[in-house]
Amino acid sequence: MKTLYFDCFAGASGNMLLGALVGLGVASDELHSELAKMDVPAFEIVFETRDKSGIAALHADVRVPDEKNHRHLHHIEGIITNSALSDGVKSRALSIFRTLAAAEAKVHGIDISKVHFHEVGALDAIIDIVGCCICFEKLGIESFASSKLHVGSGFVEMAHGKFPVPPPAVAEILRDAPVYSTEITGELVTPTGAAIIATVCKSFGPIPEIRIEKVSYGAGTRDYMNFPNAIRLIVGRSSSGGHLSKLLLIETNVDDITGQTLGYLMEKAFEAGALDCWFTPIQMKKNRPATQISILCTVEARSAMIELLYLETSTLGARVIEVERDCLPRVTKKIGTRFGEITVKVAKYQDRVVSAKPEYGELRRAAAEFGLPLLKVESEVDAIIGKLISDDEI
Repeated sequence: MKTLYFDCFAGASGNMLLGALVGLGVASDELHSELAKMDVPAFEIVFETRDKSGIAALHADVRVPDEKNHRHLHHIEGIITNSALSDGVKSRALSIFRTLAAAEAKVHGIDISKVHFHEVGALDAIIDIVGCCICFEKLGIESFASSKLHVGSGFVEMAHGKFPVPPPAVAEILRDAPVYSTEITGELVTPTGAAIIATVCKSFGPIPEIRIEKVSYGAGTRDYMNFPNAIRLIVGRSSSGGHLSKLLLIETNVDDITGQTLGYLMEKAFEAGALDCWFTPIQMKKNRPATQISILCTVEARSAMIELLYLETSTLGARVIEVERDCLPRVTKKIGTRFGEITVKVAKYQDRVVSAKPEYGELRRAAAEFGLPLLKVESEVDAIIGKLISDDEI
């Protein structure tokens, strides 16, 4: 699997990411051609190699005309949706902007539809985000991972006043990601950079086990003494064909819990960020029947899961085991059927489809709507999926 690793030792911004992605091999004229598929005012991107404390890094200077009007989420969604960009680029770019909008809505205490973008709604931010999504597709990236994010320190001037670093929207976007600060002053992670990484990455930590193929640096605008203001992107392939990540398996045994409480505990675990949760009947000391509670989660979710077990069960302790998960990349595809569009989850191993399953809820809806047995609907949809796979269209 082709994996992109964000090494954020100097934070991340949209233009840093765009510069580094072009440095990985995306042709700048091809990027411009794709971006021109959006109905936006004329713009220009100038790429220039800069020295960042001895490191040659590519700087992306997005030049756009002055704009007085700020955009709401629906304006940006319209620009992207009505463009001639690929469905994959559209979907990822929309997800990133929705991440931004959700954070702004939370910070300001308003509905997401009323979010009034300032800096991140400007044309240069749209170019940064959509441009990065185009590069992800051109590079054939299948999986993303990131280091901890260096956010900087001090204060930053924003449209609403002076705020501490990381500013409110960035702190909200990175709520589930590991961050840190050093003596370097300034805003190192911008809302655009934070949203791109938080949206595409499912794991944060050391470089995953990959065979490195390419390395590129994207230059930031500011210069620091003896500190390279750049982001490093590393592209490689995992030998397993899947994405390797470090997870925690948290377990405890209880002999006095009801079925209702177990069901409630599972719901709370998933709400708190558990990746999986299950129960196993066991025999404890003195031959008492009991239940082993198992929760699979990221390292960052450890405290939340431990707290949940202490508050919702009678346990006095839990076992925490570090495990390694090998996970195949999965994407969703919409396919046309006589029942309407059906969503299919597709998993690949070394560029070969090994699983393609239609969404159960949509099959159930089609069966009820057309008055057909569920098995017949499933059989017809599976036949369509099989043909698409054989024709290399899925």
